[in-house]
Amino acid sequence: MISILSTTPISPVHPVTNVVPLSLVLLVSLIKEAFEDWKRFQNDMSINNAHVDILQGQRWESTPWKRLQVGDIVRIKQDGYFPADLLFLSSTNPDGVCYIETANLDGETNLKIRKALERTWDFVTPEKASGFKGEVQCEQPNNSLYTFTGNLIVDKQTIPLSPNQLLLRGCSLRNTEYIVGAVIFTGHETKVMMNSMNVPSKRSTLEKKLDKLILALFATLFSMCVIGAIGSGVFINEKYFYLGLRGKVEDQFNPKNRFVVTILTMFTLLTLYSTIIPISLYVSIEMIKFIQCTQFINNDLHMYHAESDTPALARTSNLNEELGQIEYIFSDKTGTLTRNLMEFFKCSIGGEMYGTGITEIEKGGAERAGIKIDDDEGKRSASAVHEKGFNFDDARIMCGAWRNEPNPEACKEFFRCLAICHTVLPEGEETPEKITYQAASPDEAALVAAAKNFGFFFYRRTPTTVMVRESHVERMGSIQDVPYEILNVLEFNSTRKRQSVVCRFPNGRMVLYCKGADNVVYERLADGNHVMKKTSREHLEQFGSAGLRTLCLAYRDLSREQYEIWNEKFVQAKSSLRDRDKKLDEVAELIEKDLILIGCTAIEDKLQEGVPTCIETLSAAGIKIWVLTGDKMETAINIAYACSLVNNDTKQFIISSETDAIREAEDRGDPVEIARVIKDSVKQSLKSFHEEARHSLISTPERKMALIIDGRCLMYALDPTLRVDLLGLSLICHSVVCCRVSPLQKAQVTSLVKKGARKITLSIGDGANDVSMIQAAHVGIGISGQEGMQAVMASDFAIAQFRFLTDLLLVHGRWSYLRLCKVITYFFYKNLTFTLTQFWFTFQTGFSGQRFYDDWNQSLYNVIFTALPVIIVGLFDKDVSASLSKRYPQLYKEGIRNSFFKWRVIAVWGFFAFYQSIVFFYFTASASRHGQGSSGKILGLWDVSTMAFSCVVVTVNLRLLMACNSITRWHYISVAGSIVAWFVFIFIYSAIMTSFDRQENVYFVIYVLMSTFFFYLTLLLVPIIALFGDFLYLSIQRWLFPYDYQIIQEQHRDEPHEYSRVQLPETSHLSPEEARSYMISMLPRESSKHTGFAFDSPGYESFFASQQGVGVPHKAWDVARRASMKQQRAGKS
Repeated sequence: MISILSTTPISPVHPVTNVVPLSLVLLVSLIKEAFEDWKRFQNDMSINNAHVDILQGQRWESTPWKRLQVGDIVRIKQDGYFPADLLFLSSTNPDGVCYIETANLDGETNLKIRKALERTWDFVTPEKASGFKGEVQCEQPNNSLYTFTGNLIVDKQTIPLSPNQLLLRGCSLRNTEYIVGAVIFTGHETKVMMNSMNVPSKRSTLEKKLDKLILALFATLFSMCVIGAIGSGVFINEKYFYLGLRGKVEDQFNPKNRFVVTILTMFTLLTLYSTIIPISLYVSIEMIKFIQCTQFINNDLHMYHAESDTPALARTSNLNEELGQIEYIFSDKTGTLTRNLMEFFKCSIGGEMYGTGITEIEKGGAERAGIKIDDDEGKRSASAVHEKGFNFDDARIMCGAWRNEPNPEACKEFFRCLAICHTVLPEGEETPEKITYQAASPDEAALVAAAKNFGFFFYRRTPTTVMVRESHVERMGSIQDVPYEILNVLEFNSTRKRQSVVCRFPNGRMVLYCKGADNVVYERLADGNHVMKKTSREHLEQFGSAGLRTLCLAYRDLSREQYEIWNEKFVQAKSSLRDRDKKLDEVAELIEKDLILIGCTAIEDKLQEGVPTCIETLSAAGIKIWVLTGDKMETAINIAYACSLVNNDTKQFIISSETDAIREAEDRGDPVEIARVIKDSVKQSLKSFHEEARHSLISTPERKMALIIDGRCLMYALDPTLRVDLLGLSLICHSVVCCRVSPLQKAQVTSLVKKGARKITLSIGDGANDVSMIQAAHVGIGISGQEGMQAVMASDFAIAQFRFLTDLLLVHGRWSYLRLCKVITYFFYKNLTFTLTQFWFTFQTGFSGQRFYDDWNQSLYNVIFTALPVIIVGLFDKDVSASLSKRYPQLYKEGIRNSFFKWRVIAVWGFFAFYQSIVFFYFTASASRHGQGSSGKILGLWDVSTMAFSCVVVTVNLRLLMACNSITRWHYISVAGSIVAWFVFIFIYSAIMTSFDRQENVYFVIYVLMSTFFFYLTLLLVPIIALFGDFLYLSIQRWLFPYDYQIIQEQHRDEPHEYSRVQLPETSHLSPEEARSYMISMLPRESSKHTGFAFDSPGYESFFASQQGVGVPHKAWDVARRASMKQQRAGKS
């Protein structure tokens, strides 16, 4: 609007004044957007023009993907990608199976098996495929990758379709010569494209506050315009005869219509003062953030994981500074805090516990209790086995010894359940040594590996059969290959928390094997056998206390009649188009009952390297960490101990559904009563714990508190009536552990703190079940781990290990926050300073709207003369080094408190902008009132304005240097270059004149000015006077009221550069990654030095005492004492 106003007669400035900077800003944005659009266009063209074989008549013809239509029959060759969502018809493999890789969807590289309908197996050749006629009835296009409901009608026969017959776009074909499929969904209706449309847009808190600052600037602009407009209406008068206001004059200067004069002057001043709005700020910030991500975060060797060759990845540049203000971290456990490399460690079979190892959690617990445990690696028995997925030592059940146990039949069922009840795909040679297992999760692979080592070797799978090589079953040393027919698979999901398989033995015996979470399986056990149930539950608790992941195994024998009746219902549910999943779950409930408990497994998932240290560092930085896990409470608590989230001194508030009152209600079986009892229990616990926590906070403020709650209680605690109590208690606690929580509950807890407490949150996870939590937080971090890449694809930043959070937050996040705060406040300062000089000039011109500066000077002020230095500061400014940032994590608290972008900080910059603008205008105007050039002529308007503009450019660039914490050669080059650019420009601009603009105003001005001593004196004194107030303020602030980082600067200012102090300890002790990092650190690099004023700050004691947990107030009067002590030390030396 302002650019449009500048083209009208009421504008005091040439249109170029507003159009040029706006055009340059838009041009930069357009170039960036055009480049990204061009890359996307090229990518789209390469994909759309890829070729696929389509059936035309009775032959295959190569056709671009973009010409695919629903109903086309296509052929996909090995290693080819599916161009659309396809109905799998036939394959060159026997039994109509194919293998696919879904890495482009979820990042999982393990192969998945898909099976065509038996009715369509024959449509492999084009001759037979051309005769295929059928109708597909299916769901509407949706974004659910793992569900599909539909029916295929062929020759009036309705055949149900499931996800096993769906080949999704983006997946690739493996280990199969080719497959034939029918196109169901194309283009934007494919499931992968539907998923790519719902990415939430996130803006940082700093940007939102910046919007308020811009609004404040608009309010200031409006106020200045109103003052000027009213002043113009008051000032205009015919008595000023020398202004020629009598007779016919323009409406804007007509004394007879003061209202019109006021309104028109308002618009005039709007264009004149428009420079107060920093239109280039957003582009500068975007540029700084982009470079910070691509050059600093992505290339940081401290966040590079050599083992997996994975660097850090910033997937968005919008949230860099948000990383420097995180107050709450919500973390998944498995794969995030732990390695997600599962190893079968212990088990319980028929009430007997097996496995002699000691977990890391048990060792940590013993150390906390003061008990020393020796490493047991050298004490392992000869039968112990340690391979991928299996780390077990107990000679009683290894190598067939289980036959001599009291319960050999239970052992046999246990091992068969491990070998049969899964969806694992074997690959490679069919020998125990060379076979590899492709599993949907590391747990499944570990269980199948355990079965192999126990003598039940699963080596082959077909769509209907599982082949197991069983050892020592009939007699010791016997080996036999046994085919088990798989009749039905009831798949695992986050709601069922169990998986079942119905299989038929070669002798006709039909068995349902089930494995799942202990609480789910125990609910479905048959009556009786209470001793074994009780013993197994005790074993489960022991496993949980040791930090192990547990599953219960059970089975049920089925009669032929039972199975056939149930299978009819199963087929009907599978054929349903509406609520198929719900109906399948209901049918599964009919058969998953009256189970007989076999035993339970215990799998160890070790902590990632550096997790406890990382959590301690983040806690010292003022960040509160919550763990949200699906594991049982005992496991979660012990992981919390191992991670240093809680310790023996921590006051724990435990809200569990495993209480006597709740168990009694469950025994009575009334769902309504159970819900009421749990809700009342949760309500009472929240209120009593809240009061206790508040009292503890007053009486023993140094004692840490932790809340531990399970998912069942959390469901009621998240009720709107109890949510406030939950939030209040949670915010008091230093850490929170939520157990047995669903993915939805993870997102709800994150949103509770984000919206309810208005705190800045970060969620970190590695699996698909963490996606909703990652998207709900202000910042989402994905761990590129063992569970695929879905968490990474939904995240804002991706790292390989949890410990890298230290560098991401305390170094990059903190630096980004400090730099952007400085950039924004400096933009505010320099634009306000420049515009206020014009405002003061308005008072000298009768509020007429006469401009003070030349149009081109005003146009290039933001885009040339002051643009580069602030970008350099936004990229390279460092208050302390990376090592000191991690050594003193308390520095991070300044970001949590938002210390550098408060209204008070902005007001200080605004005050000095006001002061300096007065100096620039009145000093130059008053001092040059009697000045004259070498020709004897007095200095005119353009002489004074050019002089003032020179002072402004020099001062604001030097002020930026004063604001820097570290100065490199790039700072000097940018600041000196900007000042030189102004003088080069004015020399050229003043030397030429054309008839097409107002350039005659400044023609030869700079040459006249530089011929006078007055100009040089003004250029020296005015910046000194203008910056003296800033110098004084910064001195007092640093001396008496220092920021934490300034204290650290003073403490380490006499130390050499951190890299020059690095000593190579012993190269033999360095890993290749450490040696590489060391060699890179020793390379020559840009040195930097702290600026500011190196006073001995009296704030030292308070800062370092606070690190020890002792509160010491600032003592300004200690300055003299410290100075005298320093002199005494100097005298003694």
